[in-house]
This record gives sequence, C-alpha cells and structure tokens, in this order.
Amino acid sequence: MLSYFLRRLALVIPTFIGITILIFALTRFVPGGPVERMLASIQAQQSMSMSPSMAGASNALSEDQLAELNAFYGLDKPVFEAYTEWLMKMLYLDFGLSTRYYEPVWDMIMDRLPVSMFYGGVTFFLSYFISIPLGYYKALKHGSGFDSGSSILIFVGYALPGYVVGVMLITLFSYHLEWFPMGGFVSDDFDDYESFWQQVKDILWHACLPLICYLIGDFATLTMTMKNNMMETLSADYIRTAIAKGLPFSTAVRRHALRNSLIPIASHFGNSLLFFMTGSFLIEVIFNIDGIGLLGYESIMERDYPVVMGIVAINTVLLMLGNIISDACVAMIDPRVRFGA
Repeated sequence: MLSYFLRRLALVIPTFIGITILIFALTRFVPGGPVERMLASIQAQQSMSMSPSMAGASNALSEDQLAELNAFYGLDKPVFEAYTEWLMKMLYLDFGLSTRYYEPVWDMIMDRLPVSMFYGGVTFFLSYFISIPLGYYKALKHGSGFDSGSSILIFVGYALPGYVVGVMLITLFSYHLEWFPMGGFVSDDFDDYESFWQQVKDILWHACLPLICYLIGDFATLTMTMKNNMMETLSADYIRTAIAKGLPFSTAVRRHALRNSLIPIASHFGNSLLFFMTGSFLIEVIFNIDGIGLLGYESIMERDYPVVMGIVAINTVLLMLGNIISDACVAMIDPRVRFGA
C-alpha cells in the first residue's frame, strides 16, 4: 500500500503541470483580455464624450502604449516562458495581481475562503450523515410507501439543477413570503449585533436557502448509490449463507453488508474536498454570496486571468489529493485492496 500511494503522489506533479499548461494556454488565446477590455472601455468613454464622426477617427492608445500595457500584464512573453515564470512564483504562493482589482490573487482567495468553507463543510457533513442512513433504511424498506415517496422526491431534486432550485426558492420564500433574505452571507448590520448567538442566527438565516441548493444534487446521488449498493450486497451469496447458518438478519446487515456497501461511497469521499474550496459558481451568483465561486465567475466574465489561474491551480491540487484520499478510504474499508487482490 505504501508503494501504491507513493506512485499516486508521484503522478500529482505531471498531472498538475499538464492541466495548468492547458488552462494557461487557453487564457492566452481566448480574445478579450485585460488590454482589449481597457481599450473597449476607453473607446466607449470617447464615443460618449465626442460626436460620432470624431469618435471613429480617434485612436485610443498608441503602439508604444499598447506595448507597455502588454508588458505590464505579462502578455508580451511567449506562452511557455510566461507559464514557467508563473509556476515558479506559485511555489511561493505568489499568484500575481488581479488585472481587475490590482490586488494579490492569493489575498483575494483567502478573504473569500471562509465563506466557501462554511458552505462546503456544512454541505459535506449533511450530505454524508443524512444520505448514508437514508439509503441504508430505504434498502431495508425497499418497495414500501416510504421508499417510493422518498425516491420520487429524490429523483425530482436530482433532475432540477441547483441554480434552478435557487431561483424558485428566492421567488417563493424571499420575494413573495419574505421569510428569508434575498441573498448575501450576512446582514448589513451584522457587526452591530452584541450577542454571538445573534450573529450565528443571522448566518444560518442567510444560509438556509443556499444550503438546500448545495445539498439537493449530491444528496440524491449519495442516497441512491447507498441504497442500490446495499440491495446488491444483501442479495449476495455470502449474506444469504450467513443468514441460513443462523446469523440474525440485523447482525448480518451491520457486520457484513453495511461495510461492503460503503465502498462506492468511500470512492467519492475525497472528491468532496472541492466543496470546501469552490462550492458552486452559479449558486453563489444567484444568492450573491461573496465566496470563491462568485469570485471565479466574475473573473471568467471579466477575463481576470491571474485569478482564474489561481483558482484552477488550487482546485487541481485539491482534486488530485481528493482522489488519493478516496483511495485511502477504500483501502480502509475493503481489505482486498490492502492485500493486493
């Protein structure tokens, strides 16, 4: 097992380099970068302040000024040279400056990380601590009214994207009923609360609707995965043999069926690390949650390439480490992996 995990760790470096080279090259070749955005803004201001006939004849910037701007944003270098320079700086957690806000990218990500970690952590724990018992109970009560009714709700929730559910929830509970706020992470007067519990209540009040959107998709997947694997395990020969030899059904389920049913769930465990980092872009946009998801969405729309690359780099590392954690979880549950079977 040690050699296996060492090989997996060794693959992290070339995989990371390959993904980041691809994304870095795409950001360079996609039109509409920071220089083009600045030129469009200058031309728009000129067209508003001048007559139409004069605006078309005016040049926004000279060739020397354009060259200085390209050098300032690092766009005058070849892609591979610029990527190598970015990679060396990234080793010291220097992701460069945002071309939109002119702030360090690392500081911008760290400022928004607590918000995304809150939603990611709550989503992670609620998904697993509700989905596993629910899938377990649905497998034991397969075909019952509870199983059929809950399956209908689960499939409806799975079919609806989280951002669609978010629009529906805001329209009903925020706009019409006014039970919950329209968005945001906290209220405007959050700092004026004297009690800590008032602040906690305010955060939870704002988090109710977004958490429903975060949970709905992953919750449905985990629940049905747990149920289907539990039913498959219960129909296995060794479970029937254990019951035929006199082992109580409940004991056979707890000692044998449950552990083997958790193997597919464990393989998904490490990938949930992304919840702690980015959450969902569109859900944060809909609810105006100032997290990393909203930052990434705005950076893509504004062609803020240093921020995009910083978020991609962190997500890539988390995804690869998550896969290794998933393998470790599977190894702890399935002894066949430890013995090389």
